[in-house]
Amino acid sequence: MTQHLAAPSTGTSDAAPGHRTGWWQDAVIYQVYPRSFADGNGDGMGDLAGVRDRLPYLKDLGVDAVWLSPFYASPQADAGYDVSDYRAIDPMFGTLLDADALIRDAHDLGLRIIVDLVPNHSSDQHEWFKRALAEGPGSALRERYHFRPGKGADGELPPNDWESIFGGPAWTRTTDPDGTPGDWYLHLFAPEQPDFNWEHPAVADEFRSILRFWLDMGVDGFRVDVAHGLVKAEGLPDLGTHDQLKLLGNDVMPFFDQDGVHEIYRSWRTILDEYPGDRIAVAEAWTPTVERTANYVRHDEMHQAFNFQYLSTDWDAAELRKVIDVSLDAMRPVGAPTTWVLSNHDVTRHATRFANPPGLGTQIRTAGDREMGLRRARAASLLMLALPGSAYVYQGEELGLPDVTDLPDEARQDPSFFRADGQDGFRDGCRVPIPWTREGSSYGFGSGGSWLPQPDSWGELSIEAQTGRAGSTLELYRAALAARRVHPGLGAGTAVEWLDAPEGLLAFARPGFVCTVNTTGRPVRIPVRGQVLLSSSPVATDGAEIELPADTTVWWTV
Repeated sequence: MTQHLAAPSTGTSDAAPGHRTGWWQDAVIYQVYPRSFADGNGDGMGDLAGVRDRLPYLKDLGVDAVWLSPFYASPQADAGYDVSDYRAIDPMFGTLLDADALIRDAHDLGLRIIVDLVPNHSSDQHEWFKRALAEGPGSALRERYHFRPGKGADGELPPNDWESIFGGPAWTRTTDPDGTPGDWYLHLFAPEQPDFNWEHPAVADEFRSILRFWLDMGVDGFRVDVAHGLVKAEGLPDLGTHDQLKLLGNDVMPFFDQDGVHEIYRSWRTILDEYPGDRIAVAEAWTPTVERTANYVRHDEMHQAFNFQYLSTDWDAAELRKVIDVSLDAMRPVGAPTTWVLSNHDVTRHATRFANPPGLGTQIRTAGDREMGLRRARAASLLMLALPGSAYVYQGEELGLPDVTDLPDEARQDPSFFRADGQDGFRDGCRVPIPWTREGSSYGFGSGGSWLPQPDSWGELSIEAQTGRAGSTLELYRAALAARRVHPGLGAGTAVEWLDAPEGLLAFARPGFVCTVNTTGRPVRIPVRGQVLLSSSPVATDGAEIELPADTTVWWTV
């Protein structure tokens, strides 16, 4: 077992000044997508050795924890979200010894490590599933997945009308050992990702064991992938409609956000609470409302849940204020911190989303107005980091990286790109390896090129190019995270006090602190709120008023 961090004694809350009930209440958590962060062995693919080497950068950036996307043994049909062995590291990322060393080094630096857990489905190369196919009908292992006979005279039709998130039916027909067509199995994502049957006790037992394996390794928590999907409605009823992807996030589906998932997470919480150091679980739960998301973070379940409603909100003052209020109001009764996130490995980076007209969703194919997008992204980042609760930063957003929207089709690897009736399939654009240096092979990502092509502009957006450069996005993030650590009005809390502001602007107060945000495309004169602590664009005070530039956020101390 590795050494483990003790729970910190510092931190603040506007609900109870000076008190903190857990490190996660106001943590800034940095998402590392291992394929694209840093390549330690020069094979063009990021790995754990690369992450380990770059931990000092993350410490200096000022984050509290590092969340690692999947690095488990996997055929990589969906970039590691198809796990064949939950207790092994895929050779492309390293070994268990590399994972152990990374966790130890992170703890030595005061950083916590959160790992992805993928409990909704396995790889079709998982030993259970391979044996279930090989043993044929009647195999006890088939009960650990959702195998069903098909409909129609010869079982040639899927068991129900559910559709895969990646497009097409959510069922694939098997071939029996004798070569004849057999039963169908459920996969809400790619066919290489069969869904577990969480009604079977062996599945629950296995994942409790997996939790303990990684907790014993020293990890500080788990980000639970598709946390809303584990339990399916009894009888697997038809949905009765097509284009089901359009309904996600708007309705409770028979395969998503079923109430039975909460019993699973209560059992996991008892395990987490057995370990020292405040180990946590974070729900990736797409739900119809923030109120339903709050169900995942009740006192005896998980500790945090991603706020996808906030991530999906356009750059609009009224809409932002509404989702902030709804989010804080939903989490307050269950005593969980509200989380805030602008980008991740599944959506277009916010520097590109905000460069395009509103209403286009979270996967956008056009570059838009790069200058406007960066300006808004910087302002949005300061707004996010000023809100009470915990914030997530996706690797490279501290550099102001845009999505790479012009990747050639032959370079793309997102499985949904090849299933035209599913997701847009343009997630590769946010997964292009990040730049560390102005020049060199893959701009310092590694010595052997990059698994996705990087734009020619990457060098001037690199960490090397932005470090120490006044006004750079990297230095803005460093300053914001440093201020957040020491200012008593930032970090944990449950509320903001809204202040009067012109249309298109936001203004709110926290103890000793005010944040003003201009979401309009024009400068607006506002009263000086105190002393400028930080601003996303240059500002100059003029007596009792200030001209707040277009798409700009200012932090004030009062």
